[in-house]
Amino acid sequence: MSKILNGIRVLDFGRYIAGPFCATLLADLGADVIRIEKPSGGEDRYTVPISDQGEGAYHTQIGRNKRAITLNPTSVEGREVVRRLVATADVVVANLPYPALKKLGLDYETLKEIKQDIILTTGSAFGATGPYASRGGFDTVAQAMSGAMYLSGSKDQPAKSFAPYNDFGTASLSAFGTLAALMHRQQTGEGQMVEGTLLGTALTFNNAPLMEEAIGGIGRQGSGTRGQYNAPTDTYRTKNGHITVQVVGAGIYKRWARLMGEEAWLDDPRFDSDQSRGDHGEIIGQRMSHWCEQRTNQEVLTELTQAGIPCGEMLTPREVLENEHIVAANMFQYCEYPGVEIPAPIADHPIRYSKTKVAKFTRAPTLGEHTTEVLSQVGYTSQQINELKTKGII
Repeated sequence: MSKILNGIRVLDFGRYIAGPFCATLLADLGADVIRIEKPSGGEDRYTVPISDQGEGAYHTQIGRNKRAITLNPTSVEGREVVRRLVATADVVVANLPYPALKKLGLDYETLKEIKQDIILTTGSAFGATGPYASRGGFDTVAQAMSGAMYLSGSKDQPAKSFAPYNDFGTASLSAFGTLAALMHRQQTGEGQMVEGTLLGTALTFNNAPLMEEAIGGIGRQGSGTRGQYNAPTDTYRTKNGHITVQVVGAGIYKRWARLMGEEAWLDDPRFDSDQSRGDHGEIIGQRMSHWCEQRTNQEVLTELTQAGIPCGEMLTPREVLENEHIVAANMFQYCEYPGVEIPAPIADHPIRYSKTKVAKFTRAPTLGEHTTEVLSQVGYTSQQINELKTKGII
């Protein structure tokens, strides 16, 4: 099957999510992605363990469609392996701070000496400039520093998103940037450096309330799951669970008010716009809460859906896996992995195309599974590969 990135080789030196998932998205589109880990395995291989060997769910998800080798790139022989690999590559992905890139010979200046048109896609918590450039950081740090954690909680208790959206968001934006750099290279013959940051992603996602504060000085406080820019937008208890609803726009609000039997509210100046409804969200929310408490989840969802009001059931992780829409829409691919008793549900490639093909996933590689294969392709003999193994370099 011909894929859009056939013929593109990517070296994945990334860590955890922001770098590796960028490479995963490229692999989904046909790039030959070679995952490079230290001989003992990267820490991210063992995050959220699910296999007999302790290998984790993130590795099972993000390692898909890749080949894997082990390598200690800090040794003289390891640097030579890196040099040979880079000479065959189009893209290097390495979400490491600049000093670490330099130490490993993965900084753009060094890579460009090996291959003039190479693209280096890198990322960090704070970027290469500014007083925090040398600091490390993870997803939660970016959530906190973007204001999102403050606004997601309550006045006295900030709250984070359980899902690491800045990691995955930075990975996705970095993949977008890498594709743009490949297009630039196709047009000009030039490589370049592509840089993503967790904080930059977090500020992008939380930009609107920051603009509002800069211009209006609103001083918003967190309101938990209740939205502040429209209403009713919240999570509500029913007889047997919880549902969430989001009413945005005059048309949906009119349908909601009629369903509630509150037609008089359509002429109430307190509720004449999304923002004014958000400002009086507690009043509207109490009405919605009272209505939901008298019904089951299914009754609430049925009535809201029939009225054309966006809504959804709050699902446990087990219920997500069994949800009728998720199952019918084939939103997971199920992949077997050594040491895992049942096939793992891996979220499908997040974009669907009418022309571009995204094939069935191949499972994530075991540690160093393709080391011999890949090194043979860049000119190492069997004897040389065995010597590297004896020295602990691979």
